[in-house]
Amino acid sequence: MKTDNPNVIGIKHMAFGVRDAEKALETYARFLDVPADTEITVFPKSKNKVALFNLGGIEYQLCESLDPEGRFAKWIDERGHEGLHHICYEVSNIDDALAHAQAKGASLRICQACQKYGSHPHPEGWVAFLDNDAGGIEIEFMQVYTPEQLKEYEAFKGI
Repeated sequence: MKTDNPNVIGIKHMAFGVRDAEKALETYARFLDVPADTEITVFPKSKNKVALFNLGGIEYQLCESLDPEGRFAKWIDERGHEGLHHICYEVSNIDDALAHAQAKGASLRICQACQKYGSHPHPEGWVAFLDNDAGGIEIEFMQVYTPEQLKEYEAFKGI
């Protein structure tokens, strides 16, 4: 069935809140043949460590908070279990995607890493979060940078 949202291109990534990224990665390696030597990256700004890999053409992120009060740790504590935290939908135009969602009653959630509402630059593209969950799963939109925009972002980030 086709959606009426012309802005969504597909799933950019799915992020899972986990207590232990290494342990979660071991499970994916054992049962789904994800490379066991997948790098786990520490993101100091958001105080997370994340195992990133592709499976079935979709990027997976196994996200562990380094701070007990961090985004994923609090989310796990509130629910009592690990699981799918958010789905990031790649969109062709983030402003149009947000306008479409807001016209349908959505509101915006603050980006925990940047403390910003609405569309703002991130390492891979412009992102925004909805304050409305879908079945308990957060919704993120990302307009991925073109190669030229990525160079601009990297130059700006280096200032």
